[in-house]
Amino acid sequence: MSTDWSKRTQAVHGGTRRSQWGEVSEAVFLTQGFVYETAEQAEARFIECGPDEFIYARYGNPTVAMFEERIAALEGGEDAFATASGMAAVNGALVSMLKAGDHVVSAKALFGSCLYILENILTRYGVEVAFVDGTDLEQWRAAVRPGTKAVFFESMSNPTLEVIDIAAVSEIAHAVGAKVVVDNVFSTPVFSRAIEQGADVVVYSATKHIDGQGRVLGGVIIGSREFIRGTVEPYLKHTGGALSPFNAWIMLKGIETMALRVNAQAETAQKLAEALEGHPALARTLYPGLKSHAQNALVQTQLGGKGGTVLSLDLKGGKEAAFRFLNALTIPVISNNLGDAKSIATHPATTTHQRLSEEQRAALGITPGLIRFSVGLEDAGDLLADLRAALDSAAG
Repeated sequence: MSTDWSKRTQAVHGGTRRSQWGEVSEAVFLTQGFVYETAEQAEARFIECGPDEFIYARYGNPTVAMFEERIAALEGGEDAFATASGMAAVNGALVSMLKAGDHVVSAKALFGSCLYILENILTRYGVEVAFVDGTDLEQWRAAVRPGTKAVFFESMSNPTLEVIDIAAVSEIAHAVGAKVVVDNVFSTPVFSRAIEQGADVVVYSATKHIDGQGRVLGGVIIGSREFIRGTVEPYLKHTGGALSPFNAWIMLKGIETMALRVNAQAETAQKLAEALEGHPALARTLYPGLKSHAQNALVQTQLGGKGGTVLSLDLKGGKEAAFRFLNALTIPVISNNLGDAKSIATHPATTTHQRLSEEQRAALGITPGLIRFSVGLEDAGDLLADLRAALDSAAG
């Protein structure tokens, strides 16, 4: 498979394997195990699998392998391991490399489940975790130390959309020998160049953007071949976080149209953010593509000027106004996913980040009036009219 292809071409053809039937669309291999021609072949395969040799679906599968190769090529990584969900990817990437006594530095602005892994799971097993303001490079410099094993952050934070300087944090981390693990969901495989910019490991919830059509769960860890096959694979194949072949096939179909969808969504998000900024019902309009955004200059260099598919709207009237706004929407759905073909509105304080204390939410900028708005593929004019009408209802 050519390594000179652009992302658009890799998204359609990367990693393709065809059976003896020569199918155009990738085949779904729905099998839990594989047959060996001889006992000697079985023995050899359990010692070491060769290319396109498989043992058990928990260890690997031809359909899953196609997805892994395709997403690794898109991201610029050597290899990938697909998981049952995005959180299985975050957990697998971190837990597989860490042990009691290790030190990790993380940005504090994280999705609630990511924060749970760092605060509750890793510390339970003796890993020391320090939290910093991810946008403050001085805090990263002060927190890392010789022997720090890993740093972790969302390249664009959920839901306040802070953008962290991947290249700068990677330089700080690598100076003390730490691996850089980046949750890249909001930046998307379309706009991101995280590995090129210094990340060692990139994780995605493939549910968002990659499938992007509300169908299945999935995740993926991307990195060097040594890390994926030597560290991640042994952990995940024994703990059972494998992606199902059918879900891998859905992801393959999603990747084919991902660039078209994500570019269209980001274009609409930019239009909505520009049109709504300064609305009298809003205390803040958060979108990395806005010139008023604190990291807009970084967006130009790190993401090619693309602000992503999500904006956040902070209503002045708090939770009551936010709920009136949500209940007045007619096109977007109220849910807790993002990166979908359908526009989705979420109230983080009572859903995705509800387990955090009021003080924690306030420190992260998650106010009672904050709405995370994931922009879909609907007409931009229709969405803008609906959002304005809902803001008028919220203000009333």
